[in-house]
Amino acid sequence: MKPARAVAALPLATLILAAACGSHSAEPPHSFAYVANTGSNTVSVIDFGEMKVVRSLATGDAPTDITASPTKDEVYVVNSGSGTVSVIDAVSNQVAGNIAVGRGPHLISVTDDGKKGWVANEDSNTVTVVDLDLHRAVAQVSVGRQPSVAKVSADGKFAIAVNRGEDSVTLIDGASAIVRGTLKVCKNPDSAVILPDASRALVGCSGSRQVASINLKSGVLESFLRVGGTPVDLDMKPDGGEVFVANYEAQTISAISPYTDEVSESFLAGDHPVRSLVSADNTTLFVSNSASNSIAVFDVMTRRLITTVQVGSAPGALALSPSQNMLLVADSGSGDVAVLRLDKRRDKKVQAPPPRLFMMIPTGARPTQIAVKTASRTQS
Repeated sequence: MKPARAVAALPLATLILAAACGSHSAEPPHSFAYVANTGSNTVSVIDFGEMKVVRSLATGDAPTDITASPTKDEVYVVNSGSGTVSVIDAVSNQVAGNIAVGRGPHLISVTDDGKKGWVANEDSNTVTVVDLDLHRAVAQVSVGRQPSVAKVSADGKFAIAVNRGEDSVTLIDGASAIVRGTLKVCKNPDSAVILPDASRALVGCSGSRQVASINLKSGVLESFLRVGGTPVDLDMKPDGGEVFVANYEAQTISAISPYTDEVSESFLAGDHPVRSLVSADNTTLFVSNSASNSIAVFDVMTRRLITTVQVGSAPGALALSPSQNMLLVADSGSGDVAVLRLDKRRDKKVQAPPPRLFMMIPTGARPTQIAVKTASRTQS
């Protein structure tokens, strides 16, 4: 395969031509991508209208996660080294404030109404519940050792903490923030999804070849699902019908039917897959292959490999533009975001070209997560 440096060294004229012919004009006005740069303690703000970084924001130490509010013109940045969550105003693209949480936070999970955020604090063995209207912590929940992930259901009724240090999952009542119980699961749990109807949670265990299925309403561990070696990431189709597991060592993707607790199949992805993402129409699966510096693109229905696109070094986080015309890839090794052009088929008789590299945008050191937000209003 072509090495990452060959991609990064694309002639400037090629990138200028790509930008001139690009589809970014189809994006809604005032749309931005926010990139958390763990190695430089910044967030890069990419304007979809200009396709370049228009602002670099200092947030806190080691920002590891970034999530856009589903209802407000806000973006939330988890600063692992500072023990804070920064609030970015998506209208002014300035840091509006910082919320103290616990020690060593990594991820934030937000309810669909945008009112509450749940943050796992790995170094303090707690989960912080944040009121996102008031911008302050309203509860600290003691959980197991080294909680790496906290997830809350879309309706806010159920929450879980995935405790990597003791191979367990803490079940929490979402309304009262009271612990319901703790379940032993598989080895080194460190990823999770909750189904749209809040019926169950799936928890991936990177220390074993298993995904645990938990019934959230009864609080019962229902089954262990056998997947490939070192499952490191779970991604759910937008319709909730399937969950895809990136198996790092096995170099495969496993497809799980979550309502029947069945692994339907596993298929080859690439060299050390770390992240996956499904398009909003549930038709296309994108997979980051960190060791081969590439993105594999699959047809969700047939599992057919559509194409493989070389990007920068050590690709990880993935995000789609608001119009789904572009895929953004955080290249943690080369400090940039690769942008893939996704042409849509206008004439059903004509096959659209496969995704291809559009441009590379330098960001900060070790970009690890991307959030996309279209502000509902503009700055006056």
